[in-house]
Amino acid sequence: MQNLEDIVGRALREFEAAPDPASLENAKARYLGKAGELTALLKGLGALAPEERKLAGASINVAKAGLENALEACRSGLADAKMNLRLAEEALDVTLPGRGRTPGGIHPVTRTWQRIEEIFRSIGFDVADGPEIETDWYNFTALNNPENHPARSMQDTFYVDAKDSSGLPLLLRTHTSPMQVRYARTHKPPIKVIAPGRTYRVDSDATHSPMFHQVEGLWIDEHISFADLKGVYTDFLHRFFETEDLLVRFRPSYFPFTEPSAEIDMQFADGPFKGRWLEISGSGQVHPSVVRNFGLDPERYIGFAFGSGLERLTMLRYGIDDLRLFFDGDLRFLKQF
Repeated sequence: MQNLEDIVGRALREFEAAPDPASLENAKARYLGKAGELTALLKGLGALAPEERKLAGASINVAKAGLENALEACRSGLADAKMNLRLAEEALDVTLPGRGRTPGGIHPVTRTWQRIEEIFRSIGFDVADGPEIETDWYNFTALNNPENHPARSMQDTFYVDAKDSSGLPLLLRTHTSPMQVRYARTHKPPIKVIAPGRTYRVDSDATHSPMFHQVEGLWIDEHISFADLKGVYTDFLHRFFETEDLLVRFRPSYFPFTEPSAEIDMQFADGPFKGRWLEISGSGQVHPSVVRNFGLDPERYIGFAFGSGLERLTMLRYGIDDLRLFFDGDLRFLKQF
């Protein structure tokens, strides 16, 4: 069996010298494959005498088992070497200080939102939240803004591919006033609530965005007058801007859901907006038709409502002249807050 010893010796040397898995498999094919040298010896056993065949077959099988074990050991060695090389290439220096998370901040519009909620909660107002996809009835009709009303053209908005139970299209709400209706229909007077949230209109320039934030306020009871509106909103502005040095005026205007209606303007005594009258909010006495849609008797209940843009308030508080900065995600701008 000199030939067998020679084959085993050469096979072991080639297995151990293989530099990569492909070379190792090629060496395996030369000795243990279908046309391999050891396989050829097994095929030649038929030409031997029975006694010789038995002894030769046993020796060849032992040699084959030894080569297969050596082959697996070499495969394992190559895999370990590859893994060690990869670990060395991707090694981390665990002695370096940890990177950690950089401190974040609250978005300026969110700061305004939180501040407004805090101020109105302190004087007994609830905070209501509701759907941003609204029905035509809640968004327009219940607010004395029926179909084909000219005022609807001022609030062109985004409609969705769905309809409500009456077959009318659903839309992204154009203001948070629908929450006043929803809240009033599920609560008994006195009703004191603000409804902050996202709203949507087809508008985009330095002072308008297709998506923006509003806060709407509502106070309904038996003896709530326009004087209460003036007192509450003026006090809110003083507290929000943290100064008594500002003037507030109520300028006659028109809104379908209030009568009488007024735009609220303010004027700072100093700062970048000193001396300028700035429109800050719409407001008015709730229209009797809207009170009726609340499910209340307009002969008994009366009240006021107002609506303010959170971005507008934020711009005035921080002296920002372009609303689009709030949505650009520029860290140089946001880090100021």
